[in-house]
Amino acid sequence: MNTQDNVSALRLEHITKTFGSIVANKDVDLQLRYGEVLAILGENGSGKTTLMNMISGIYHPDEGQIYIKDQLVSINSPKDAFEYGIGMVHQHFKLVDVFTATENIVLGIKEKGRFSIKRSAAKIAEICGRYGFDLDPNKKIYEMSVSEKQTVEIVKVLYRGADILILDEPTAVLTPQETDKLFNVIRRMRQDGKSIIIITHKLHEVMEISDRVAVLRKGEHIATVETKDVTESELTDMMVGQKITLNIERTLSENTPDRLIVSGVSMTNKEGVKVIDDISFSAKAGEILGIAGVAGSGQRELLELIAGLRTPDCGDITYVDPSTGNKVDLRKKTPMQIRDLGVRLSFVPEDRLGMGLVGNMDIIDNMMLRTYKNGNPLFLDRQPSRVLANDIIRSLEVVTPGATTPVRRLSGGNVQKVLVGREISSAPSVLMAAYPVRGLDINSSYTIYNLLNAQKKNGAAVIYVGEDLDVLLELCDRIMVICGGTVSGILDGRTAEKQQVGALMTKKKEARQ
Repeated sequence: MNTQDNVSALRLEHITKTFGSIVANKDVDLQLRYGEVLAILGENGSGKTTLMNMISGIYHPDEGQIYIKDQLVSINSPKDAFEYGIGMVHQHFKLVDVFTATENIVLGIKEKGRFSIKRSAAKIAEICGRYGFDLDPNKKIYEMSVSEKQTVEIVKVLYRGADILILDEPTAVLTPQETDKLFNVIRRMRQDGKSIIIITHKLHEVMEISDRVAVLRKGEHIATVETKDVTESELTDMMVGQKITLNIERTLSENTPDRLIVSGVSMTNKEGVKVIDDISFSAKAGEILGIAGVAGSGQRELLELIAGLRTPDCGDITYVDPSTGNKVDLRKKTPMQIRDLGVRLSFVPEDRLGMGLVGNMDIIDNMMLRTYKNGNPLFLDRQPSRVLANDIIRSLEVVTPGATTPVRRLSGGNVQKVLVGREISSAPSVLMAAYPVRGLDINSSYTIYNLLNAQKKNGAAVIYVGEDLDVLLELCDRIMVICGGTVSGILDGRTAEKQQVGALMTKKKEARQ
């Protein structure tokens, strides 16, 4: 291990970053030593990625200083970061599919003298040999597996001379065997004196690969500890903190028949990675089922499967009609057929303007998107949608000049109010709400919680995907925890402990109730 006494490879002092009223990072101090693996641990929304984006030049801190080798620096772009020897490998790869590995690695580099692809390939082969990468330099990106694409990204930053590597959730899409290979590469890089930061949520991997762990919670740096001196349960306690009482109304669930039954469902994405693995659960009428899990654990894919937007590899998705008791196989239905059946699955997606609303259309027309097929093909009656739009603006206190304002001109929080209000207005028998309070202030969030509770009282089965464990514990009747595409536990929301949910989010473990 290559170390230099009393000099840090990287040091952050009093780093603060805000986005409007949202504080992503607050007064963060952090130190990265030479030749070490530092794990950054934290819940969704704890500020991990924002902090790393400031180190890699994507964001600039509002306050605070960044030191490289104890020299104060200003990193204003990824190009600046590379000049200081910092390279970040993002969770979502940034590669050109039709180019080879070598072409992607050298893309954008100005080398001295005449460019030679053969010379570049030889340098890439030398890097691969030194650290144990398995990579064909002439292979096209579209022919590669996910792990091969990740290898290209890592070699790309090493080729540019990075001594500090930041890996954002590097094992999220890897198999256990591929993870073992990656860890062996990381160990070789550490022995070569590289300083490595890993953003992760998997505690067993933190314990296996890291030298120290820095824990972030709600944008603040809680502590940095030596990995050998802590246990997984101690890290979980640091990560989730103590439960906060929010006083969200939660009525007792009574007469709760099954409304949606998911049994043995699995799904593989286009990269060949199994993102949903044998998930089974039921959503009951008159209750709120919370889904907890770190980002990318399969929550979005699961809701899209139920809504008919994706097709599972296997398993059953059954809807129980509340009026007849008949069971309907949703796997055989298109999203529109699901609506036409009267199933009324309402879906509040993570991407508000990408999947939920049309930005260039006004609030009234976005209300009409739910009902336009029922109208006259030549003439559309805007009056019901106008009434609905004004009702939502009034009841949810949407800040807008009026119902004819294009949605793209609204703030993110107000866009979310319009989307949630429209979904709930359809009086569904199953309501799936993914992150419905993301971007909302406290008062607006409580308005949404009250609306979800009203749907529950009306007999709807509410499936709530959220990031805040305190909200999940106070709002939901049951909490299903997902880790790596599998159900790691289903708990009673009234008796579950925050640490218990946090532990299930970070390791696969059966704890059903």
